[in-house]
Parts: sequence; structure tokens; C-alpha cells
Amino acid sequence: MALFIVRRLLQAIVVLLLVTMITFALLRAIPGNVAAAVMGPNVYRDPAAIKLFDQTYGFDKPWYSQYLLWLGHIAQGNLGYSWNLNQSVSSLLGQRIPKDLVLVGFAIILAVLIAVPIGMLQAVRRNKAVDHFFNGFSTVFYAMPSFLLGLLLILVFAIKFPVFPAEAPQGETLGVIFSNFNAMILPIATLTLITVALFSRYMRSSVLDNLTEDYVRTAKAKGASERRILFRHVLRNSLIPIATLLGLSLPGVFSGALITESVFNYPGMGLLFFQQAQKQDYPTLLGVVIVVALATVVGSLLADIAYAVLDPRVRYTS
Repeated sequence: MALFIVRRLLQAIVVLLLVTMITFALLRAIPGNVAAAVMGPNVYRDPAAIKLFDQTYGFDKPWYSQYLLWLGHIAQGNLGYSWNLNQSVSSLLGQRIPKDLVLVGFAIILAVLIAVPIGMLQAVRRNKAVDHFFNGFSTVFYAMPSFLLGLLLILVFAIKFPVFPAEAPQGETLGVIFSNFNAMILPIATLTLITVALFSRYMRSSVLDNLTEDYVRTAKAKGASERRILFRHVLRNSLIPIATLLGLSLPGVFSGALITESVFNYPGMGLLFFQQAQKQDYPTLLGVVIVVALATVVGSLLADIAYAVLDPRVRYTS
């Protein structure tokens, strides 16, 4: 296991480098001028100012030279500086990431707590009314874009029936969020419903597969009750795909959070990315990409470790 983790960490470094390289090249290919985005469109009247800006920040060099320069700064712990917000990228992400962890963390925890029982219930009541009901539920929410679900929740629960605020809590600290947690209900519900739809379908299929295994028939032959078989044997083995999916779904949840934060004006990393993408704030965009890429790699690694823990038959060798 130790050798496996070391090997995966080395692979993760390579993946992160490739992701940042490709993203850096694509960002530099976007039409427009960074100097104009920072100093305003009037700068086009002064070509000397644009030239000086490009020389100062290295934008007159080929993109790969700029990338190596930026990579050197990353090695020193410097993620760059946001000209638009007049703040370092590290401090920006330090303010936004805890808020994303609150939003995404609550959504994932609630999704697992809801989806696992629903999936088990569907498998036990296969092809019955409750199974058809939750199949329809999961199909609708799995196919629904997060922005549409968010807007529908605002329309119903904030406008037609003003139960919850339409806007997420605003503020720089987590204290503001928890002091006005009522405004977090709709953003969390948006991410939770979509994630539940995904997890419950996998849980149902996994439980159905395990119910046909030999160990279940053996347990029944020994006189074990259905409740004991379901919760003592089937549940653990059925959680293996969920554990894998949970780790691999982290970047997907983060991308959904980007849209959800834009809909509810939630001051997290997703909204920051959306706003700065419109202003060509390359350092901030690259900082967010690094965080998401790191979450993807860590999620994949945690999924592999959880798979081995849940299934003792799995042995990773070098």
C-alpha cells in the first residue's frame, strides 16, 4: 500500500504539471490584452504603455517562457498577484476556499446520508412503487443543470413562498455565513439534490449486484435475518463504488459549485473564477485551476485508499 501511495503521488505531480501547462497555454490563447483588462480600454491609445506593461510582467515572451517563470514562482509559494483585486492570489484563495468547503462539504455529507438509504430501499423494493418513484426522482435531478435547479428553488422558495433568502450570505468570514445560515439552505439544497440523484443510482445498482452474491445465499442458509444480511454484509460491500465515486466526484461538485455560486452570488472560489475570467485575471484563474486539479488528484487517491480499506481482498503492489 505504501509503495502504491508513493507511486500515485509521483503520478499526481506529473498530472498537475500537465494540467497547469495546458491551462496556461489556453488562457494565453484567449483574445484580448491583459494590459487593457488591467488598465482599461483607453490604454490602446498608448502603445508604449502596453509595451512597458508586457515587458514588466513578461507578457512579451513566448507562452512557454511565461509558464516556466510562473512555475518558478509557484515553487517559491507565490501564486501571483491579482491586478484587478489588488491582492495576492494566495490571500484570495485563502478567503474563498473555506467557504467552498462549507458549501461543498455540507452538500456531499447530506448527499451520502440521503442517497445510501434511498439506494438500499430501492434495491430491496425493486420494481415496486417506491423504486419507480425514486428512479423518476434521480432521473429528473441527474439530468437537470445546476443553474436551472437553483433558479427554480429561488422562484419557489424565495419569491413565490418567501421562506429562504434568494441570495447567499455575504461577507469575508465564515462567521457571517454561520450567523446567517438560513441563506445557505438553497445553495446547499441545489448541490445536494443533484449529487443525491447520482449517488442513489449507483447505490441501488451496487446493492442489487451484492444481493445475488454467494455470500448472501450462504448467510441466508445459516439462518441470518434479512436485516442482518443487509446491514452487516451487503452495506459494506455496496459502499465500495460509492467511496470511489465520492473521491472522483469532488471536481464535479466543485464545477457545479461554480455555477451554483454564480446563481446565488455566493462569495466562494467558483464565483471568484467566474468574475475574474471576465476580466482576464490570469493569475487568479490559474490559482483556482491548481486548487481544483489538486482536489481531483487527492480525491482519486482517497478513493483508491477507501476501496482497499472497504475490500480487504484488494492488494496494491508495486
